[in-house]
Parts: sequence; structure tokens; C-alpha cells
Amino acid sequence: MSSPRAVVITVSDRCSTSAAEDRSGPHAATLLTEAGYAVDGVRVVPDGVESVQQALAAAVAEGARVVVTAGGTGVGPRDLTPEATAALLERTLPGIAEEIRRVGSHTVPTALLSRGLVGTLGGAVVINAPGSPGGVTDTLAVVVPLLEHLLAQLDGGDHG
Repeated sequence: MSSPRAVVITVSDRCSTSAAEDRSGPHAATLLTEAGYAVDGVRVVPDGVESVQQALAAAVAEGARVVVTAGGTGVGPRDLTPEATAALLERTLPGIAEEIRRVGSHTVPTALLSRGLVGTLGGAVVINAPGSPGGVTDTLAVVVPLLEHLLAQLDGGDHG
């Protein structure tokens, strides 16, 4: 059986224009690969609703089972990743997003400012992570242990 496909999307105006180095996306790709997912590079898009929605829809259409965005979850004027994601999600998983913020806040109190969402779109799980390597680490530490069961449920597997 092949590894489930995962797509990482960095959401950052600065990284999309090469004004800043993307450290979060490659970190997410490494952690997902280490967890057994097939990750084919990192996609970088500018902040904003349309760019994020297009990238999410493309990833799911291409067969990704796990889509992680890194960035755009704060309260800045261009931090619109949650709004873009919310418009596409079929079901939200608020308990996971709450746990990500709780875990992150133990080391970085401002983690509570993240507005990231977690939910499902088609047969995929979509996860909004903050745009920092630490935020990505905290996010995937919470999510990765749940993914196998979550993907099995999306496939109609037993709830036992």
C-alpha cells in the first residue's frame, strides 16, 4: 500500500516574492515525510482568500489526503487563511484546532492568537498551521497521531 499523499502550502506574501525564506513549509514537509506521508514539495502562495482557496482546491483535486497550510492564521490585515479555508471545508474539527492552540500556548503564549482551522474537504483533512517552524511542530504533534484514524473514518471505516 502506498503512503497517503500530503501537500504543504506556505501562505506568505513575503515568501511568495522571495523577500523572505520559507522555513515553515519545508519543516512541515519534513515532519510529514518522517510520519510516513508522501509529500511532493512545498507550494508557496501569497496571503489572501483567492490564492489559498485555489491552492487548497488544487491539492484536493490532485488526490492529497492531508493538506497543511503554514501561515496566514494571525490577526494581521492579510492573514486570511482561516477565512479561505472555512469557505471550502465540509466539516470542521474544532477540538483539534483548540488543542493545537493549547499545546502551543505552553511555550509561546501568543499561540492563542492563531485562528487556524482543521476540517475535512472531500476525502482530505485540511490543517491550518501558524507560519513559524515552532507553530508547525506544535500543529503536527497534535494532528499526526490522529490522521490514520481520521482518514479511515473519511473512507467509511469502522468507528470502533
